[in-house]
Amino acid sequence: MPVADESENPTRIEGNDDPVVPLLAPVDGVPPVLETAAAVADAAARLAAGAGPLAVDAERASGFRYSNRAYLIQLRRRGAGTFLIDPIPVTDALGPLAEAINDLEWVLHSADQDLPGLAELGLRPARLFDTELGGRLAGFERVGLAAMVEKLLGRELRKGHGAADWSTRPLPAEWLNYAALDVELLLELRDEVAASLEKQGKSDWAAQEFEHVRTTEPAAPKADRWRRTSGIHSLRRTRQLAVVRELWTARDQLARHRDVAPARVLPDSAIIAAAQADPKTIGQLRALPVFGGPRQRRHSRDWLAAVDRARALPESELPTLTQPYDGPPPVNRWERRDPAAAARLTRARAAMGELSEEHSVPVENLLTPDLLRRLCWDGLPEFRSDTVPDAPVQAIDDYLKAGGARPWQRELAAPHLATALFG
Repeated sequence: MPVADESENPTRIEGNDDPVVPLLAPVDGVPPVLETAAAVADAAARLAAGAGPLAVDAERASGFRYSNRAYLIQLRRRGAGTFLIDPIPVTDALGPLAEAINDLEWVLHSADQDLPGLAELGLRPARLFDTELGGRLAGFERVGLAAMVEKLLGRELRKGHGAADWSTRPLPAEWLNYAALDVELLLELRDEVAASLEKQGKSDWAAQEFEHVRTTEPAAPKADRWRRTSGIHSLRRTRQLAVVRELWTARDQLARHRDVAPARVLPDSAIIAAAQADPKTIGQLRALPVFGGPRQRRHSRDWLAAVDRARALPESELPTLTQPYDGPPPVNRWERRDPAAAARLTRARAAMGELSEEHSVPVENLLTPDLLRRLCWDGLPEFRSDTVPDAPVQAIDDYLKAGGARPWQRELAAPHLATALFG
């Protein structure tokens, strides 16, 4: 695709007289989509002959498909250019690509979003640089790709297709242009972010965080995911919750089998309506919103069977009205259940807020909120006896380490938390 006139209607960076130049198309044009083993092998050879880190992005079909698989892979390396790969027809032919790129440093924006799907294809980086995470550590207020490219490179990326159904075939030309632009400036952005981190003395912090993202396995699905059904808080009876659970499970099984996003199989609103109405016949079910539609009628017996299963459950097998929790209760219950723990959390949050301001790092990047809550609730045995550990900083450091906090986080947080919690 020819490059559009990028000088047309340039905007300006706030606080900077230099204009922001729109980037409407890749400088070298949009490359063809590679969808044969031979084309992928050729791309692998060219990437191997390139220099420096590898810019990587992947497009999924969230909201359209059940799986988290990658439907398009974008790669760019200096001296090699940009490559767009359709992994679907060449899933079993990506070995040469993995051999060429897995030993490189990968540069991604929000790497945790794309790494799992790429790992399913045998593509795993030896080293990682996450520009979004690096931007957070560097104290940037806006860390979206377009915002950072504008701030650091003076270019405007016009977004618009990130939420599209990337399982569509063939992919529209404008989508491919968007996809290629996502890696067009990623390597330059990496260099700018790295320079900011180095200037602030945060390069080692970032390296620890990048390695954590690279090596952390995807979290296991949470128990009782059906409780996240939108509108569930309007239900007041355990039998109604049982209907939600059965319908949610039936929907999830069907969605997984068809590789379709669950909400496209049956919306949450329909599940809640069925739980409230308690239909006993197919006619009653089909009289409810959504269930009478042509796409739902074919599954009427399955949906009614789920409702019947919930209706037949003994009282002892009904779900509880409130969600069981692993770890501390919701924070809004702390004051009533354990005022001392609530006071600890207030002091700890204040200490972390001060650290955040001092180092220009978001609180949640200094320490995960869940780990802080667990520490303050009952993390140390001294909390139960209202005593002070012999070595408060070491005791907190040990707890944070067991909870997965990185060395730089513990070095900053442990002394401040020891002062906040024990004086």
